[in-house]
Amino acid sequence: MEPESVRFFEDEKFMWDGEIYETRDAAEARRKEYEAENFQTQVVEAENAYLVYSRRVVKEVVVEGEPPPA
Repeated sequence: MEPESVRFFEDEKFMWDGEIYETRDAAEARRKEYEAENFQTQVVEAENAYLVYSRRVVKEVVVEGEPPPA
């Protein structure tokens, strides 16, 4: 199986975490870990295995250093 690294759910981009889970329970456990870290997640069944896709919306951008001269 060669899963897609990027999938769209409801027009939002999710990235595959790179793991193939043999059971739904294993995928759901990982999903809960991601959600605890404020990720949005999707679990997908594919070829008798499970995949976890996640995304996180950037809410704040921190810029360090001085701005370049104009």
